[in-house]
Amino acid sequence: MKKILITGGAGFIGSHLVEYLSKKNKVYVIDTLLHKNKLQNYNRNIRLIKGDVRDYDLVKYYSKNCNSIFHLAAILGVDVVSEKNLETMDCEYEGLKNICRAAKKNKVNKLIYSSSSGVYGKLKYRGNVKENATIQPASAYSMAKRSCEIYLKYFYLETRISSIAVRLFNVYGPRQDERMVIPRFINQAKLNLPITVYGNGKQTRDFTDIYDCVKVFDLIEKKVKGCHILNSSRGIDMSVNDLAKMIKQKIGSKSKIKHIKVPKKLEEFQVMKRSGNSTKLKKLINYKPLTNFSDGLKKII
Repeated sequence: MKKILITGGAGFIGSHLVEYLSKKNKVYVIDTLLHKNKLQNYNRNIRLIKGDVRDYDLVKYYSKNCNSIFHLAAILGVDVVSEKNLETMDCEYEGLKNICRAAKKNKVNKLIYSSSSGVYGKLKYRGNVKENATIQPASAYSMAKRSCEIYLKYFYLETRISSIAVRLFNVYGPRQDERMVIPRFINQAKLNLPITVYGNGKQTRDFTDIYDCVKVFDLIEKKVKGCHILNSSRGIDMSVNDLAKMIKQKIGSKSKIKHIKVPKKLEEFQVMKRSGNSTKLKKLINYKPLTNFSDGLKKII
């Protein structure tokens, strides 16, 4: 049985990953529990440690004898990030640095880092964007993610510890809190409140089901070696207007769709089109996110 460390493992994505991997592995979880504990299906293979990845001694201790480390710990949510830019960047930089130092010290085989499609920024791409495209991160969060990708590249060149950064595209699913657009729209629709859409609603997003996301992480851990940056996306985008209409229809809600001005502090996060190309990922693991969005939405509702 392998031992795996997952930082941020009590969060939305992390909790699903912990529960999935703990079926066949011993999984250690480090999480501040700042946004509570979303783990639901505990078993004897899961150990939860309350702590911060910026504590090097803690990371070093719990990464001993680990085969792999999944680094998902981060400050999330555009509202929070926009008010805590420096802390967001500090958490990314110091967290990854500690993970890498501990991995080198304890001879861990592989690091898998949760990056973001936000690194592509506001540039206008034709079609689904590939990993080798010119990028222009526009927020503190996305700049920190991009810097960590670069750090991982040179960490790999120096240590030859496999280092893979996964650019996630708008992951959604059960347990996601209302800071994110899909659960916010669902809760508004269920209460027949106005579904509040920022701007004109024509901006598009490439939504990825959480169970696809977990499967991708698992296959990367099993199959991928070396240093890579990989998009994890369906390659199908949808406008926020269409998302609101679909949720309203599925719930049978009487809500009206209300367009509101984008708050000034959130303007840097507003991108008109976001859709990813996962061809590279599929070549490496023979899999890409495929869950039909309508089916995925039903599970949450």
